[in-house]
Amino acid sequence: MGKHSIGRVEAFPPGKQSLVRVAGRTLGIFNINDEYYALHNLCPHNQAPVCLGDVGGTLLPSQPGEYIPGMEGEILRCPWHGWEFNIKTGSSLFDPAVKVTTYAVTVENGELVIEI
Repeated sequence: MGKHSIGRVEAFPPGKQSLVRVAGRTLGIFNINDEYYALHNLCPHNQAPVCLGDVGGTLLPSQPGEYIPGMEGEILRCPWHGWEFNIKTGSSLFDPAVKVTTYAVTVENGELVIEI
């Protein structure tokens, strides 16, 4: 289906999530430290609008009784049932084989471009 320009990079500031419509799909656009990610706004669990969920972090692997926060701003929680997904990979935290579809994002002449 090709490449689709979705707007100037300034329209997608760090820490902000946006929804755009591209080639008949609704995508969530995420800026994590000026790196851009696009996820299909469809949770694989129950078809929820996953990109409307909260973005935050998670607890990293640690010893019993030890709690180490991490990945702040990189975890998307589905608004319906709380399933958590890594924005950078689309993989769920509980089973990496369960994924939200991701799309390549590049910056060309100051514009974000999505490849579908």
